[in-house]
Amino acid sequence: MTDPQATERLTLRDVPRYADITTFADILGELHVWEGDGWKEESLSWKQGVYVGSHLGGDYEITYSGPDALELLSRTSINSVADWKVGTSKHLVQTDANGFIASHGLTIRSAENSFRQYGSLPWTAYQAKLLGLDVAIERRKVFILQIAGPRSVQVIERLLGVDIRDVKFLQVRPVDVPGIDAEVEIELSRIGMAGTLSYELRGPWEFSAAVYDAVYQAGRDFGITRTGWRTYFVNHTEGGFPQMGGLFAPSALGDPDFLQFAVQWGERRLMKSSRLTGSAGAEDFFPRLRTPHEVNWGWMAKFDHDFIGREAVEAESQAPRRKTVTLRWNKEDILDVFASQFEQGQEYRLFEFPVTPQVPSDLHADRVLVDGEYVGVSSVVVYSYYYREMLSLSTIDIDRAEIGREVIVEWGDPDKRIKRVRATVERYPYLDLPTNRNYDLTDIPSGIRSN
Repeated sequence: MTDPQATERLTLRDVPRYADITTFADILGELHVWEGDGWKEESLSWKQGVYVGSHLGGDYEITYSGPDALELLSRTSINSVADWKVGTSKHLVQTDANGFIASHGLTIRSAENSFRQYGSLPWTAYQAKLLGLDVAIERRKVFILQIAGPRSVQVIERLLGVDIRDVKFLQVRPVDVPGIDAEVEIELSRIGMAGTLSYELRGPWEFSAAVYDAVYQAGRDFGITRTGWRTYFVNHTEGGFPQMGGLFAPSALGDPDFLQFAVQWGERRLMKSSRLTGSAGAEDFFPRLRTPHEVNWGWMAKFDHDFIGREAVEAESQAPRRKTVTLRWNKEDILDVFASQFEQGQEYRLFEFPVTPQVPSDLHADRVLVDGEYVGVSSVVVYSYYYREMLSLSTIDIDRAEIGREVIVEWGDPDKRIKRVRATVERYPYLDLPTNRNYDLTDIPSGIRSN
């Protein structure tokens, strides 16, 4: 019997069928581009040019509205929501009762009592039910197109035909995309995961392919690159952005009541099993969890309101134990891993370029040692073609986290051959280019086509 959900899941809907893009993958329940214009070219695009990516397309936009909507977000987030302006975004971080990150994501205040959340697990919806607040919850599938790199502003100006230089970091603006019915609500947001200048276009899911192609055609004069999921976590690692599934596991995945709620709610992403890979062990979920302080988000916690996990987060703020750093892996040890593939006997776990492990739902954790002592955990490892280095984000003891410190990463899986890879603590984030928040647009020529 044919599974209609499986058939639907394997239908490409977020981008057009370009003849020169032939590699796709089922990512968290939707078919997406796996490799677009080549992973090396893609990994350079957000530093030297511009890319368009549809990695997050097909996700749900969840709207919380009503008299208790603001209170709901306040009680479920470590962030203060007291001075939240309509038309702006916040990166809300949400913890469980033990202070571990249960979920996080972008939330927009679109009206006085209405908020839209993206890229999050339905943790807020779950808590709304438990807290008994007067909140209406709606959701819809949306497209999220990321346009990033120093030429991204020119591409969007070419697309829209208007100046967008006054859109500040975290601001949101409704826009009209030529060729798309003006009644279709599409918004532009200055936000992204690239670490450099980046924007997102968001709107109804059924318009994804049409808007994607409009962006691509507008960007061809600027050398736009189409990115795929194969390079997705490279920019997170270079740019120092901790992400669920990349650096850590949301603790919500360990809450059976939440999982039951989410499946009943139709959250298909949680129906896909996650493998626990790496030397930290396949039986231990705990090394994959993180607190806000451990991922360098402790500064977001404001204790002007009561929130789930406040006692634990506030206690940790008095004496944080760990932080996240960049590790640069030793070249000789990396080459030894490759050499083992050509020797008799059991080889070391192979690196896959540019990201290992490649499966987004895998939760990877390698033990990190200093002088034989266990001091932390390293997450997915990426090859940065731009820097020609192997890098990973690692959460380690603060007193061992100074730049230049050499550590040992135990690379491999339990019951298999482990390679003790030397690595050095480096700057965090590793990307040494201007950030989106501080990007100076004054010297970038306009993208508006002159008559």
